Amino acid sequence: MLAGPALAEDEYENAPIHYSTTAPNDAAQRLERLMAAGKVKIDRTNAWTVLHGVMKQFGIPPESQVMVFSKTSKQNDRISPQTPRVVYFGDNAYVGYCIGGAIEVSTVDPVLGPIFYLLDPDTEPKKPLRFERDQSCLSCHGGPFTPGVPGVLVRSVFPGPEGHPIMSQGSTVVDTTTPFSDRWGGWYVTGRHGDSLHRGNVTATEKPDQTCEMNLQEGANITSLAGFFDTTPYKRKTSDIVALMVLEHQTSVQNVLTKANHTSLRAMHMQTSLQRELGETVTAEPTGTARRIIDHCADDVVEALLFKDEAALPEGGIEGDPAFQTAFVKNAPKSSSGRSLKDFQLLNRLFKHRCSYMIYSLTFQHLTPPLKQTVLERLRAVLDGKDTSGAYDYLGGSERAHIRRILAETLPGVPVEWKKDVAAQP
Repeated sequence: MLAGPALAEDEYENAPIHYSTTAPNDAAQRLERLMAAGKVKIDRTNAWTVLHGVMKQFGIPPESQVMVFSKTSKQNDRISPQTPRVVYFGDNAYVGYCIGGAIEVSTVDPVLGPIFYLLDPDTEPKKPLRFERDQSCLSCHGGPFTPGVPGVLVRSVFPGPEGHPIMSQGSTVVDTTTPFSDRWGGWYVTGRHGDSLHRGNVTATEKPDQTCEMNLQEGANITSLAGFFDTTPYKRKTSDIVALMVLEHQTSVQNVLTKANHTSLRAMHMQTSLQRELGETVTAEPTGTARRIIDHCADDVVEALLFKDEAALPEGGIEGDPAFQTAFVKNAPKSSSGRSLKDFQLLNRLFKHRCSYMIYSLTFQHLTPPLKQTVLERLRAVLDGKDTSGAYDYLGGSERAHIRRILAETLPGVPVEWKKDVAAQP
């Protein structure tokens, strides 16, 4: 989170979103109320106990820990290759912590999107813990990186020896389609990945001709970070490769969902405003321009959910920390055959069933009805093999059938026709 005000013309600050002036309905606000009422008590022995107490309330597993050493946060003065920032995540919440600093929190409001807070773990014991909403985060988390909505992101940069990004080399906002070789600049990475190289675990040197040198081999297939910095202060010693890939997927899909929902809400708001201005009957169904906008948004959501253009994993796959994988799938909704959208594959792709578990997220579940209906209709067409565009031919018949059954049996609010179709199948 970098300091700096959000631009006044950001669309999410206007009707009907009003991001900064709307009271959020998110996990941080609920937890603050519960703590104030004495219904939840957080161990305030030290910053780590506060951090993990908050994580427990948000459903964030400690095994999700990843570490970033690039100075790309609000607390840059505390971050370096010797003192990395830790990041943890659950399906609808994220926390970050720099040793000696504040706890950075992002929890998801179903409509507004991610809300950004700072929590002081050293607050006097007699005073309540408070999540202070920090709008300065929007300078990075509410602009072109996210894109144009309040969002969460993973950036891969070219970090100098002290962790400062070498700006002349640019950066990459990582999503499901980003090649393996472009990932994790400025991050620590533990795990095995064969002969393929990534940018993690090493720093870069800018040469006089503005080219950049990085010894990527030194950062490959690292299973212990002890050779890079003193890991003693950290409760966990890993920055797991699988957790990083899940985080990148999750943040990018979250942003697509937030963008599509905000855009669709604006389209319906404009349609309603115009109908009222013209004295026409106000309709809940999108027509004309609003219909076209929502159709386009639905296409974006379906592409993100179905891992379209997913970058291949290195030859031979990847190996990460089993503890993260166990924690990640622990509460995954499962079909009657025991399959879930969180089942890992890790050989040539991240998941066995290429429909994102983010379909269970707060944002997806609260998509504006015209958008959600359109997304579900298009998903069904793809999974039933009725989509003739060829865009989803990478999904074989068996995989589509497994996804269809998982969704029919586990997705809240799934159309009843889906359930009937699956129940009729052998």
